[in-house]
Amino acid sequence: MDFSFNDNQTLIAQTVKDFAERHIRPHVMEWDEVQHFPVDLFHQMGELGLMGILVPVEYGGAGLGYLEYISTLVEISKVDGSIGLSVAAHNSLCTNHILQFANEEQKQKWLPKLASGEWIGAWGLTEPNTGSDAGNMKTVAVKDGEYWIINGAKNFITHGKSGNLTVLMARTGDPGDSHAMTAFVIPQGTPGFTAGKKENKLGMRASETTELVFADCRIHESNILGKVGDGFVQALKILDGGRISIAALSLGIAEGAYEAALAYSKERHQFGAPISSFQGIAFKLADMATEIEASRLLIYKAGDMKNKGQSVTKESAMAKYYASETAVKVANDALQIFGGYGYTKDFPAEKYYRDAKLCTIGEGTSEIQKVVIARAILK
Repeated sequence: MDFSFNDNQTLIAQTVKDFAERHIRPHVMEWDEVQHFPVDLFHQMGELGLMGILVPVEYGGAGLGYLEYISTLVEISKVDGSIGLSVAAHNSLCTNHILQFANEEQKQKWLPKLASGEWIGAWGLTEPNTGSDAGNMKTVAVKDGEYWIINGAKNFITHGKSGNLTVLMARTGDPGDSHAMTAFVIPQGTPGFTAGKKENKLGMRASETTELVFADCRIHESNILGKVGDGFVQALKILDGGRISIAALSLGIAEGAYEAALAYSKERHQFGAPISSFQGIAFKLADMATEIEASRLLIYKAGDMKNKGQSVTKESAMAKYYASETAVKVANDALQIFGGYGYTKDFPAEKYYRDAKLCTIGEGTSEIQKVVIARAILK
């Protein structure tokens, strides 16, 4: 397989890299310290086409594929993983769910605003007591004529407060039934729909994470994506692509941490020589570089298969599992190479270290990825 970029793909990656250096890097620690979600930045990225990367041109998107999407997330996440996380959640969860399962009228109504960055999207699956056990969710929708009445709560929702549109999974049948969940599109401002507590997080602090609360929220049946009862099956398909997103996010964080550590190891002198000349440091760098390259190949293979319309359940889980664990290991080794300075906020290593851990948890923990992989290989 050849994953080398053509001229257009190279130009896209360079454009994103330049944008991240100019508009994100100067504010990274400022946003991190106060957990500021920079809404205006996402409007700017929309103008570049980064909020509708996979959306066809006829709906106002960039009309690109997964290889361009991966490279975009990598370049952003090398600078700030929290911004990469929000770009991933908007593109691969909310926007992609509408792209994949909405009817034509719904696509025309919602996709142009999401793809342009005018609107920011959220996606609601996780609940306080059901993470990967989504089949037993407590958020319930009950039919009332042409409307559905929704009650319940979601948590750990990216853009739960600032999102203009949320794709929500709610139970419309019996617990545990894989055909008892339905996807609803809930616009911000719908009566009975409010944002709850904003989480105070270890890392990814510029990416907004909140609760969603539904109290007798009435939504018209025209806001259902696909058929009643298809929500769980839809969500599983969306998560296949979402895992590629988190893998790309992980790769970006790992690359950022590695590049910072590599540069520092050449600048930092001890015993009359750069610390990169010592085998203990050089071998760490060698391991980091090798594991990053292995992650890259897994991710681009999954992206290539996704572009071809092939099933990527196993491959995306493998990529997400390996790349996320690599990000944590690389960030840990990078901080070690920085030594005492790595433990301070004046140097970049500590933020990569904090941000990386989320990648092993979000959109299915590493343990869940092993379950997915094991099921696939034991089928």
